[in-house]
Amino acid sequence: MAALPILAPEDHVCEVCRLSYGEVMVSGVPGRLRDVTAEIRQFVEQLSGTQLTHRPDDDVWSALEYLCHLRDVYVASTIRLYRTRRETSPQIEPLFNDLRVVRFRHNEAQLSGVLHEMDAALEGFIDEMDRTTDWDRGFSRQPGEERTARWLVRQTLHEAVHHLGDMRPSAALP
Repeated sequence: MAALPILAPEDHVCEVCRLSYGEVMVSGVPGRLRDVTAEIRQFVEQLSGTQLTHRPDDDVWSALEYLCHLRDVYVASTIRLYRTRRETSPQIEPLFNDLRVVRFRHNEAQLSGVLHEMDAALEGFIDEMDRTTDWDRGFSRQPGEERTARWLVRQTLHEAVHHLGDMRPSAALP
């Protein structure tokens, strides 16, 4: 399992997908998340079973594993945002992404079930965003990793945008 990576900074700009956190308005995140999630759905629904579960390398996830990860991100982000809104500076649990992929057998998941769960988790996250008013409230994961509710919604959008790009080569499509 890979070591726990450092959280991206509040002003992160992704070198791969080019998403710039500073340019993401919180009010626009729900619509953007719905759009990219619909694009992800459309992409994975066209894949064969082989393409969906293909791993280009041992340390690169399949499209199905990325899809399960995004579902997990939407669930975890909902809980993290709830705790940030309700608690004072909560310390949140890491996702342990690689552990989840292996232990929960993401590459054996049923596509229709994962898509249903992803859609429900996304709407739950957006519901929690609707209840949040103080985007400067903070949380931490590890010492020195203090982040805001604003960062959390930007990070959640980044996960979806970035991993859509990861899914394409994993499925071995041009």
